[in-house]
Amino acid sequence: MVTRRGVLAAAAATTAACTTETTGGQDFDPSSWASVKAQFPHDRDSANFAAFVFASHLPPVKQAIERYAASLDRDPTGFLASDEDRLDREVATKAGDYLKADPGSIAFTDSTTAGLGLMYSGLRLGSGDEILTTEHDFYATHESLRLLAARTGCTVKKVRLYGDKPTEDAILSAFSAALSPKVAVVALTWVHSGTGVRLPIAAMADLVRERTQALVCLDAVHGFGARRERPQDLKVDFFVSGGHKWLFGPRGTGLVWGSPKGWERYTPVVPSFSRAAIGAWISGRAPSGSPGELASPGGYHTFENRWALAAAFDLHKRIGADRIADRTEQLATKLKQGIKDHVRLVTPESPALSAGLVCCEVEGVPPAAAVAQLRANGIVASVTPYATTLVRFGTSVATDESDVDRAIAAVKDL
Repeated sequence: MVTRRGVLAAAAATTAACTTETTGGQDFDPSSWASVKAQFPHDRDSANFAAFVFASHLPPVKQAIERYAASLDRDPTGFLASDEDRLDREVATKAGDYLKADPGSIAFTDSTTAGLGLMYSGLRLGSGDEILTTEHDFYATHESLRLLAARTGCTVKKVRLYGDKPTEDAILSAFSAALSPKVAVVALTWVHSGTGVRLPIAAMADLVRERTQALVCLDAVHGFGARRERPQDLKVDFFVSGGHKWLFGPRGTGLVWGSPKGWERYTPVVPSFSRAAIGAWISGRAPSGSPGELASPGGYHTFENRWALAAAFDLHKRIGADRIADRTEQLATKLKQGIKDHVRLVTPESPALSAGLVCCEVEGVPPAAAVAQLRANGIVASVTPYATTLVRFGTSVATDESDVDRAIAAVKDL
């Protein structure tokens, strides 16, 4: 069977296989939070509470990217011919292990936004279908749904789930009231980047199953890498995330996991370059590969970054994914408790409705000015990219207790 890889193999000599990713310097101790924090190449004079926005490349990730890039530079077609299949499988296997999912159920993209656009574009919907989403979702979801409605004639309904004091009961009540039998897709976000509120996704999915046949689709980016739950725990049909936020993976990476029910109602949007897809095209038959590989957009891309995702999964595994989740929650709780008497805390104080994001408003100080003043004092925070802006912190394994104490003191100074 002639495929793209076969053509490459015939056109170029095979190069030596790339070595397995390392995990940083020899003195790296994954059991030590100080050692983990030291892996981040941040300014040591600053406390970085925006590491989740666009992650730095940690040593094992950077080394993997550099090795793959060097191999591609030496012999691009030869290296692709000899190693592309193996490295694609390795990334899919490690992503599946991390998500506790079948590797074949995972498609790869270059960001959360690309994944959401890909996923929503491929859903089979018609003019009588309704999509239920929330007022709290980010632009990428709202715009993907607007474009989907323009193409298919389906309608999009937005529900407000909470106000200033979110509770699980209030969220579930508002959500339940918005459900109807004509809802075909429920579009949710696990952790809202504008407020830091973490939705009770599994309980919401239960309501959907009781009342409708709808697919539950999730923007999971601010939980992926920061929380313990996996797609099956959340009871969703699609789980979309970038790899360059809380996973601290390579920039320009992302994935879409789908359940069997989800993939059954999906048609690929961009031609895949998988062996199954190209081989089927050459032989004049329909492709029969896994849904993940058929949904992954084809074409030449940043191979070295995607393959280096394996190093990010390895690093999380060595440190302990559950330990990372617990650490993130512990530091976020400490930060909220320390600043709550000095700001209007928007993110719920309870870990049951929050994750690593902490959003707040400083009376009399515009968020952009507050973030600028914090940075001048060595605290790196961010401004929420919404119509209503807030000061936003993200506790993570790039920070520690002393960083949280510094942030509390800096907020008090505001």
